[in-house]
Amino acid sequence: MTYQETIGYLYDRLPVFQHIGARAFKPGLHTTRELCKSLGDPQDKYPTIHIAGTNGKGSTSHMLAAILQASGYRVGLYTSPHLKDFRERIRVNGEFVPEDFIIDFVADQRSNIDNLAPSFFEVTVAMAFSYFEKANVDVAVIEVGMGGRLDSTNVITPELAVITNISFDHMQFLGDTLGKIAGEKAGIIKPGVPVVVSEYQDSEIGDVITAAALAVGAPLTFASDAFEVVYNGLQDGKMLVDVKERASGTVLIKDLVSDLRGSYQLKNITGVWAAAKVLASRGWSITDDSIRTAMQSVSPITGLKGRWQQLRQNPDVYCDTAHNTAGLSMTLAQFDSVCKGTRRFVIGFVGDKDIATMLSLFPKEAKYYFCEPSNMRALKAAELQSRAFEHGLEGETFGNVNEALEAAVRDSAPSDAIYVGGSTFVVADIESL
Repeated sequence: MTYQETIGYLYDRLPVFQHIGARAFKPGLHTTRELCKSLGDPQDKYPTIHIAGTNGKGSTSHMLAAILQASGYRVGLYTSPHLKDFRERIRVNGEFVPEDFIIDFVADQRSNIDNLAPSFFEVTVAMAFSYFEKANVDVAVIEVGMGGRLDSTNVITPELAVITNISFDHMQFLGDTLGKIAGEKAGIIKPGVPVVVSEYQDSEIGDVITAAALAVGAPLTFASDAFEVVYNGLQDGKMLVDVKERASGTVLIKDLVSDLRGSYQLKNITGVWAAAKVLASRGWSITDDSIRTAMQSVSPITGLKGRWQQLRQNPDVYCDTAHNTAGLSMTLAQFDSVCKGTRRFVIGFVGDKDIATMLSLFPKEAKYYFCEPSNMRALKAAELQSRAFEHGLEGETFGNVNEALEAAVRDSAPSDAIYVGGSTFVVADIESL
């Protein structure tokens, strides 16, 4: 098969969660283990770092990958979902997995795929593990798909586990309390393997994670208890922060430059700093200089897109992949702080999210442009318009995000600002991204 035929086969043959939601969810590790076994268990051939969390795990994965690469390591990075190109999911030193590898992998594994009936995600995880072995990586950063305990990526025994922010999302799979969700995330904690938690949020979450770490003798660091990241403003379009030791107030690194400017990144940077220090204490060659080099160029080093990304000026257009209540509450607060004129929102959602709660976060005094992502789970723009009206939000409907964004720009004065988001898949559809 050609590359396009191969990708078509994967999408047509395998259930894809991003497309059909719950019907594609396949919890458990048996199938992934069988796929990996047939490949010679490549995930055991190199060190890994495992990242879980509700919000922030993608940014954290990319920041740690950038730091390791700036420290001289050859770094594999597995993330999901992709925005534009399937190959974004599997990278080595920022370069996409080659098309030829995907063609050969699927051809070689076709009998296994037919016999084991894996999900799309299970196949892509095994593909990533296999490619990283072939590419001779020094380390691979592996982002959890959903949850942790039963996620396909949880067949690894990493050098370090990182858990970012925990909030309500995918409750039908992970549980209806933060404690239950935390328990699923804590499922990536392994015996004796250090774990860094980016933020101590409350006792409900903290107690669950602490108990899980104690049960297997995993050294535990709550990064926000040990360090504080202080915002110092913007310089040349990038964020400046100080990292302080929490107990003494000592500045450990001053005016650290980050090209990821979302205010929520302060929490992620706290976890990344702690993770880097744990790795350094275990013999990894990570210095403050390599952290500085990496953090100012995370996007070009790794190819990260869609995290509080400014697409144009006058009017200013920002997009963000925040797609749940906790993530949206932070990005909307930041958007409110940067808009000097009329606020305009180009938004769309997938239908299986908590739409009512998310819509309640948006301001009534604003202009709305309702659209829908090109995704089988998409909430129709007309239905979104109707639901939004119940929350006092009024606007027009459009067939896709690009038509909506074009109309919002056309309607705007130079001082206005436009926010594009509501779903990862809305951001993925932006032509200018």
